[in-house]
Amino acid sequence: MTTMTAAYGPWGIVAGGSDGVGAAFARAMAARGINVVLVARRVPVLKETADTVSLEYGVQVRTVPLDLAAPVALAELAAATADLEIGLFVYNAGSDDSTADFLDRGLPAHLSLVRRNCVTALETVHHFGAPMAARGHGGVVLVTSGAAWAGGATRATYGATKAFGLVLAESLWAEWRGHGVDVLALVLGRTDTPSLRRLLGDGDAPLGALADPQDVAEEALAHLGDGPTWIAGGPDPTGASPLGALSRRDAVIAMSPR
Repeated sequence: MTTMTAAYGPWGIVAGGSDGVGAAFARAMAARGINVVLVARRVPVLKETADTVSLEYGVQVRTVPLDLAAPVALAELAAATADLEIGLFVYNAGSDDSTADFLDRGLPAHLSLVRRNCVTALETVHHFGAPMAARGHGGVVLVTSGAAWAGGATRATYGATKAFGLVLAESLWAEWRGHGVDVLALVLGRTDTPSLRRLLGDGDAPLGALADPQDVAEEALAHLGDGPTWIAGGPDPTGASPLGALSRRDAVIAMSPR
């Protein structure tokens, strides 16, 4: 516990921390003695998670109700945490719980996803990463998805934004590892989150094997120093894309619904 707080504490932020993998990160960080700032749009769920984490682990928990797709997201989050030393930053926002052909969704929906997954991710990592590099210690986790491996029908913008996060994290790992800052691109597979269940529907069809969010968060924190990329639950977590043996064309076909 003390090792984790010394390296990354005393405070961490989980952007997209109300449920699923984000809430699991909050619990895993709190279990290691790190105080947590939870950021999400849905106030009731955010408060419930904050109360549970605070009661169970005895750490301080601050909530910041915020739409990370809003142009003012960075300014509001920076103001809400200006009095804290942030040593661990997890950007978990940006799931997409619907699929559709590119032209079947309005442009505002695409732009909102780009804002949340690319622009705000970039702004917040720049803001919170700079003091870490100056101090010589800290950690950043950008949660991405297997959708980043290749393009595919019905997930064009989502996959593109997740590829942005993957390359951003890998690049920052290369730049910041000499400054004492650990950066990890965490690639999720099928994980049992409310967002995935909404995407797959509430029918009786079996969902297949799904990773447990808590296992994913624990695995990520245990391997935060093993960047640049960690494939959660994969047989070779630091290895190449599972589509690496395919041509780009075949990879896109494999990623597209049949």
